[in-house]
Formats: sequence, structure tokens, C-alpha cells
Amino acid sequence: MPLVAGTAGYGAAAEDLARQYESVSLQEVHGETLPLFPPPPARVADLGAGSGRDAAALAALGYDVVAVEPTDEFREIGQRVHAGAPVRWINSALPELDGVRGPFDLILIVGVWMHLEQKERGTAMEQVRSLLAPKGRVVITLRHGPVPLERRMFDVPAAEVIQLGQRAGLDPLMAREQPDRLGRAGVSWSALVLEARLT
Repeated sequence: MPLVAGTAGYGAAAEDLARQYESVSLQEVHGETLPLFPPPPARVADLGAGSGRDAAALAALGYDVVAVEPTDEFREIGQRVHAGAPVRWINSALPELDGVRGPFDLILIVGVWMHLEQKERGTAMEQVRSLLAPKGRVVITLRHGPVPLERRMFDVPAAEVIQLGQRAGLDPLMAREQPDRLGRAGVSWSALVLEARLT
């Protein structure tokens, strides 16, 4: 697939970033939102799965997990580090998610959404909604703060994501502000859980 603009800077830094990502657990990152995850064996898509930390942890809990990651280096690391995990890896990316087939009971979009341009975010939300099962849920985390060199990020307010979700048929269940689990100066996060509205 062609180079995804939002992945700029990630390939070259993948080994170092993977070590950072793997230094914290699923429970540490998602402690507040985990109670809203559907129980296993729900079908999960981790969009922008990175090193596969969350995908592998969820698979170990009995979830049926697809890890979607457009950066070759991250996919290779994830498949190596979590070689024993029953996770299916796909080379695809938001907003189109070519080759990703739902329905999913849970979609994770962790540290990814703020890489999308404004014109891409509406398309991405509609695509995510189309992949969700009835009453399926999506967890989106947004990074706020300084942008690392060589990366492309936008400051996306939580309110914008909620509004886009509601337009697409997703209702907010939770919106929380969180500190950075890796202790990076000036970095904070918004954690959102949205649920597919029954039509």
C-alpha cells in the first residue's frame, strides 16, 4: 500500500518506540475504559496496533483480535515480539481501512486519530461505524501536547470526535482526560468510548 502520511517518522523509530509501548500494560493504558470493553470472545480490531501490545494482551484474555498496522517495521516487530499470540495482522490504515472486514464488537484507535487531517476524520468515523456490530464500541485516545520531530499530528479536541461520532451514529459513553503513562513532558491524553446506536 502507498505510504500513509500519518505514519511519517514511525518506521525509522519503530524499535525505540516499541520498547516504550511495551513498557506499559493494557491495564495501565486502558484502566478507566476496560470496564466498558465487551467480554471475550468478542471480535476486536486494533487500528494502528503499533507493536501489538494491546492486540496480544486482548488475545490472551480470549478476544478474537485483528491488528491493523500500516508501518512495515511495527508489523514485523509485533509479529516477532508477540509471535505466540493468536492475532491476525493486516497492512491497512485509516481512513479507508482497505481489506478490513467487520463486524467488530470493539474497535481500538489508540494514539492514531490525531494523525488524520480534518478532511480525513469524517470519512474515518463513517468507516469505523460501518465496521461495528450492533451496539459495538470504539475506544479512541487522543494525544495532546508537543509534536515530536518528523511526525504529523493535529490537535484534535475530544468534543470534535464526539460530534463526528454522533453524526455517524455513535453515542458517547465516556470522555476522560488522562496523564501520559510514559511521563513525557507536556503530553496528556483524552480517552473516549463511543457506542453504535441501534437504528
